[in-house]
Amino acid sequence: LAGCNLRFTPAREQNAFCFCVFADSLSPPVNVTIKEVKANFAVVSWDIPEGDPVIGFAITQQKKDVHMLRFIQEVNTTTRCCALWDLEEETDYIVHVQFISMSGTSPLSEPILFRTPKEAETEKQTHKYEVTIEEVGQSSQLRAGELIIIVVLIMWAGVIALFCRQYDIIKDNEPNNNKDKAKNSSECSTPEHPTGGLLRSKV
Repeated sequence: LAGCNLRFTPAREQNAFCFCVFADSLSPPVNVTIKEVKANFAVVSWDIPEGDPVIGFAITQQKKDVHMLRFIQEVNTTTRCCALWDLEEETDYIVHVQFISMSGTSPLSEPILFRTPKEAETEKQTHKYEVTIEEVGQSSQLRAGELIIIVVLIMWAGVIALFCRQYDIIKDNEPNNNKDKAKNSSECSTPEHPTGGLLRSKV
């Protein structure tokens, strides 16, 4: 086992010291990456080697070419990421991650170097993202409106076709009806009197 003294600066710029005991059987974090980098914010993530009894993590954060450190520690967790707050824009940072177990801490991970962008660049990217979302929403609304119009037109075309069909059927039946009426009128005869004379009404 080995010990180390770390001098660090927390968020309120108060100096403190940390004593670490390295656990021989604990591997350092792997696949340490920085993502979601903004002017004053970033997220560091990592993977835990299978089988390691990790109960927490510790992160050392420092500005490049500056010896003061910020130390972040959390136990009773198996989370694999941590947010880095209160960063300065257009600044280079170096980050190390190490695991915490019941027997001590792991060796430090490989150093990760990243640079925060300007605040204006972050706002520009955010605005571009919001505009893209708005354009997608408008496009979806237009497509929905076009679909509704197409459905209505198809329904009207069906109604018109059905009307025309019924009209043709009615039109085709009219000559047959006229023939039936003429046939019925020719078959009708004037009733005769039993004696052979025509019935006439008495005045």
